[in-house]
Amino acid sequence: MKKAINIIAGAALLAAAFGTASATTAEPRIAAQPVATIVVQSRDGYNRRVRIHNQTGWTMTHFYASDSRVDDWEEDMLGSSVLGSGSSVTMNIDDGSGACLYDFKARFTNGQELTRFRINVCEIADYYYTR
Repeated sequence: MKKAINIIAGAALLAAAFGTASATTAEPRIAAQPVATIVVQSRDGYNRRVRIHNQTGWTMTHFYASDSRVDDWEEDMLGSSVLGSGSSVTMNIDDGSGACLYDFKARFTNGQELTRFRINVCEIADYYYTR
């Protein structure tokens, strides 16, 4: 099984999970659940944070990023959240292995599954899911 990948999403993930909110409406609040998180980081100085953009017209329900050298998918990085169409979220795709090439897989509410291979997360800052 692969090492856990840490999610750095913060407010962007929560906003994506609840859709967009106007400046005049109150921000949705959810109860934080204690989570034991082990932050793993490669020591090579590369930034592996990637903003995932959902431009498919469908809601993304699952997102996986796994080292291209292995055959197993990691846990769903969205967890219990979703990423609405037109929304984006920044994720830390660093599993501590020093890998730069990752395979991405996303699932959507309509049953579609889009898989992309050998994405160099050390060289990109944004990744766009389109149909």
